[in-house]
Amino acid sequence: MNKIKIGILFGGSSREREVSFAGGRTVYDNLDKSLFEPIPIFIDSLHNFILLDWQYIYKGTIRDFYPPTQFIQQESYDYQYYIENLGKLSDKENDTIANSVGKKIHAEKLHTLFDFAFLCLHGTNGEDGKIQGLLEYYKIPYSGSGIFASAFGMNKALQKKFMKANGFNVPNYLTIERHQFEKKLTDFFDTAQKEVKFPLVIKPANQGSSIGVSILKEDDKHKFYAAIEKAFFKHKINADTWNNLSPQQKINLIRTLSDIRENIGLPALVEGKIIYEQEVLLNTLNEKLSKQKEILIESLDAEQEVLVEAFLDGKEFSCIVIEDDTGNPIALPPTEILKKNTLFDYKSKYLPGLSRKITPIDLPEHQIEEIRTECEKMFQAFNFDVYARIDGFIDTAGKIFLNDPNTTSGMMPSSFFFHQAAEIGLNPSQFLTLIIRSSLQKRHRQSLSPILYNDLLQNLDTLIHLSGQSKKQKIRVAVIMGGFSSERHISVESGRNVFEKLSSSEKYQPFPVFLVGTEEKHELYTIPIRLMLKDNADDIRDKIFNYKVHPIIQKVVEEAKNTTQKYGSASSLDSPKKITYEELSTPCDVVFIALHGRPGEDGVVQKNLEAIGLPYNGSGHESSNITINKFATNEILKQNDILVAEHKIINQSEWQSNTSQTIEQIEKQFKYPFIVKPVDDGCSSGVKKIKNRDELQAYAQVIFRTQDELPVSAAQLLKIKPNEEVPAKNRFLLEALIEANGAARFLEVTGGMLIKKQNGKKIFEVFEPSEALVEGEVLSLEEKFLAGEGQNITPSRFSKKPEEQKKISEAVKKVLQHTADVMNIEGYCRIDAFVRIYTPEKIEVIIIEINSLPGMTPATCIYHQAAINNYKPYQFIDAILTEALNRKLKVTQN
Repeated sequence: MNKIKIGILFGGSSREREVSFAGGRTVYDNLDKSLFEPIPIFIDSLHNFILLDWQYIYKGTIRDFYPPTQFIQQESYDYQYYIENLGKLSDKENDTIANSVGKKIHAEKLHTLFDFAFLCLHGTNGEDGKIQGLLEYYKIPYSGSGIFASAFGMNKALQKKFMKANGFNVPNYLTIERHQFEKKLTDFFDTAQKEVKFPLVIKPANQGSSIGVSILKEDDKHKFYAAIEKAFFKHKINADTWNNLSPQQKINLIRTLSDIRENIGLPALVEGKIIYEQEVLLNTLNEKLSKQKEILIESLDAEQEVLVEAFLDGKEFSCIVIEDDTGNPIALPPTEILKKNTLFDYKSKYLPGLSRKITPIDLPEHQIEEIRTECEKMFQAFNFDVYARIDGFIDTAGKIFLNDPNTTSGMMPSSFFFHQAAEIGLNPSQFLTLIIRSSLQKRHRQSLSPILYNDLLQNLDTLIHLSGQSKKQKIRVAVIMGGFSSERHISVESGRNVFEKLSSSEKYQPFPVFLVGTEEKHELYTIPIRLMLKDNADDIRDKIFNYKVHPIIQKVVEEAKNTTQKYGSASSLDSPKKITYEELSTPCDVVFIALHGRPGEDGVVQKNLEAIGLPYNGSGHESSNITINKFATNEILKQNDILVAEHKIINQSEWQSNTSQTIEQIEKQFKYPFIVKPVDDGCSSGVKKIKNRDELQAYAQVIFRTQDELPVSAAQLLKIKPNEEVPAKNRFLLEALIEANGAARFLEVTGGMLIKKQNGKKIFEVFEPSEALVEGEVLSLEEKFLAGEGQNITPSRFSKKPEEQKKISEAVKKVLQHTADVMNIEGYCRIDAFVRIYTPEKIEVIIIEINSLPGMTPATCIYHQAAINNYKPYQFIDAILTEALNRKLKVTQN
């Protein structure tokens, strides 16, 4: 039978567009390929519908590909662009840009491309009923709630009125409309002070992802006004403050101001003039603040209403509610959000390891049931359909406050949406099938025509039945993730991304394996889906050692049994089980090692797998044991005339026995600033730019510490973030800072490759390197792995002239290939480097690091590179596994 075409609508014009983009990619990858054919429909911020060329789906951010760099006129590369930053475009320009990444589609033609619309849009024009109304008009069935519930669920101020009128608990609050604010500043502050009372939460009425939100603990009029302006996306800059900034600090401030997730964004209004570009804003501020005391910047994507409400002191939770086949709501086990900051902000929501999710919430059973009951009650009262995510608080007195119902949940791999579904035994692919089937049934029932979607629904049911009856033998893949290094959270992201791509395929049957232990001894555990989808590695490890199924989860599993039996499998609810390497060979045909750092990239796991004849991805244990060591790698590359930074190992014993002499030796050999980093950790863990002796001593204090906690004064001096992990080691690597040295063009790149063996000879397929844009002193963890945070340009912008671009690219790729060959890399890898371009004929490639098991998270740039060579991420993973299996076959034949 023909598969059902699912149009995935993602992107959009709201401030949450990057989360939507990442969610759309997750859905695209996780749709069951035996049932569905995904059709990517990207909506840009000018409201164009674009049938997106598939390779762009795997860019890290929208800014990585749209607008394409050829449409950006700026000479410098300091700032990042969305299409609205190009200014007013003619219809022809608009069409040209849209068609450069796919095919622009008029709304009335959408029904010719797909059978069903899966909505991954957030915020305005996505969750507010507008897109739902458009799809209703064209008789296209879609996921989730209908027009009324979507519109209502978007406006927090309207929700408060409705909730209060219908008996839901509501904190003290007031609403402020934009046109009233300036006229009644004092009145609003007095009302907030006397009736709402501090501390306060101030938020835009129509935004999500904590954008524009402030928490005010101090009864301070000026801070109150500033928070209101922030929520209205206004910003005042004082001349004295601006003029005291350095040129680089001004650039950094412009970056912050133009960030749509955290600040006003562009285009913006400055004294009656619309400013579209960051450089124009910079020049405008320089000019005007040399003549006047203050300037006001107002976003054109502003807010009309702000909510001021009393701060709730208690436990914060989020609960997914779904409908069963009869239309009854079932609240899944609510999740408690443990934050390291007071505000569960954008980064805490979407970067692994910055917050923790506890499911179910840590409360007595009767209170958890009360939360579930209240969420189900709201689901019905708001007339939600299919599913919703309802956030809230339970205060110290046990009073429940529901404060933010969402008709479109975030669909990142570790989101509440998938996290709670896993508790009842559904993996992401299965849960998406449930949502699509339930939505189609809901649209069928709501339609005025009894036959409108009948054939489509019957077709889907037949496909689901046939898929369940299939006896096709699949290749069994153990995906090993986790570990104990500072890279363990990223390893989990890599592992479950690989698992999810394989589980939605028709070829592979993956199962997750978690590694725990120390460098001296480690153990493997097979884990159920509910553990794999926990928030981070520490949570998974703790649950393995203290595994028990909470009575509330058992109850929800029973309530949802009819639903989960149709879409899931009984093994999804198995307990974690310790397994030896020998035992692993029974249920497994091949292993995908998704570990980073030690163990994984050091050859230890590889050696154990070789001993039992199990094939695996990547390099052999000998090569891995060398490349994990950055110092040893640098020495080998240097001996083979490959450029590396000047480097030196600093041992703890040497440092502590004679600190002064060690520092003198360092300062004699190296000039400040230089780079320090752990010898055998990656993912930017503990990488710092050292600018003086005090910072060097602080770094040694941090890296050579004997306790888990960071020394406070040293961490503050090094500007280590509250959630940043720096491993404790007995040595670190010091490298000279790699600089432009007079090169006409200087950039940081990362290049991936596939390596296959044919007749005993290595065949290298080197991808186009990506250019990494670094906003701080070093490339951060957030820039590498947080959706929408960093930016990678693929291919790297070596030259604006096509012939020169190709020539330089080939030269860089040649050095990367030679580097991999020298280090005896197998299967695949990613190599980081700096490139100095003096002329097209004279370039220098300085190798920074070799990753023998590159990160495989959804936003990693190796997928962008593979896409240019026509590999979708699943096809890239398939090629890696195929090479692993071929290696085993050759060994067996010999």
